[in-house]
Amino acid sequence: MAKRRTSTNRNVQIADQIQRDLSELMREVKDPRVGMVTIQSVELTPDYAHAKVYFTTLTGDPKQTQDALNHAAGHLHNQLFKRLHIHTVPTLHFHYDQTIEKAVEMSRLIDEANATRAKDADDQEGA
Repeated sequence: MAKRRTSTNRNVQIADQIQRDLSELMREVKDPRVGMVTIQSVELTPDYAHAKVYFTTLTGDPKQTQDALNHAAGHLHNQLFKRLHIHTVPTLHFHYDQTIEKAVEMSRLIDEANATRAKDADDQEGA
């Protein structure tokens, strides 16, 4: 059981290191479709063969940015290989992280529901 926990910790440590390194390497991506990109998280497969890299962008179209990053994945993989000291450097798969957009939408819906509830309460008190 302890060996499994160690393996999980190593997986998290490597994912965190990949996230930090990719954040620095984003400056090297010269594709104009890639604007201000933030690496949100990295998920590794247990064998370290593949990494899902979740990102957000402040500028540009998320779909175009995702296409550009997936196009640059080979170059970024080579740069990671030079930085990481592990046997297998994962193949990178970039995915746009919609968590922030969904959170903003959920917050808007809650605010709208609270405003409707307050209006209904005021209408009942006035009647």
